[in-house]
Amino acid sequence: MSTAPVKRRTDPERAQQRRNQVLEAAALCFARSGFHGASMAEISKQAGMSAGHIYNYFDSKDAIILAFVEREAEHVAGLLRDLDSRDDPLEAMLEDAPMHVAESLDPQPWHMPLEMYSEASRNPVIAAKLKEVDERAHSQLRELVRRGREQRQLPVDDTLLDGRLNTLVTFFHGLPVRGIHRPDMNREALVEGFRCAMRALLLS
Repeated sequence: MSTAPVKRRTDPERAQQRRNQVLEAAALCFARSGFHGASMAEISKQAGMSAGHIYNYFDSKDAIILAFVEREAEHVAGLLRDLDSRDDPLEAMLEDAPMHVAESLDPQPWHMPLEMYSEASRNPVIAAKLKEVDERAHSQLRELVRRGREQRQLPVDDTLLDGRLNTLVTFFHGLPVRGIHRPDMNREALVEGFRCAMRALLLS
């Protein structure tokens, strides 16, 4: 009597560790060679695994950069949950300004804004994913800001809130570019400038 072969089960935790290993390697390769300059062979060498093994987790470089977009979305979602748990989300945003400025100027491996935005400018799949996660985060942030402004009896119509939040997010999105031009800028002064702008946008 023959026995059917036992199908090997995938360990989800190990698979996620492998995905993270590939993403960390890809971040280094993209930083060194750019998205298009970095080959899957280069990424596999950096990750210490075969190219064929990498394709078990990501079927293309597009899939890798989409994973970075998802990581960024998860990070932002965590920040928004933290804000939502605090008594005054607007004051909390002002308090957290140094952390957010530092994150934008010193990207971690999961945070590759320049590569993501550059690729989105010519890749409609990446652009659509960035738009999707941005709309989700914008909607959540708008409700937090609405709550904080209602507590202060400030105007809360959607047109005003969208204009203020789009301006605020644009400031932060511009930080990585400014950091390239002025890597030696005074960060304490920069944070104070951000707080002035944030107070004007959120509390007036």
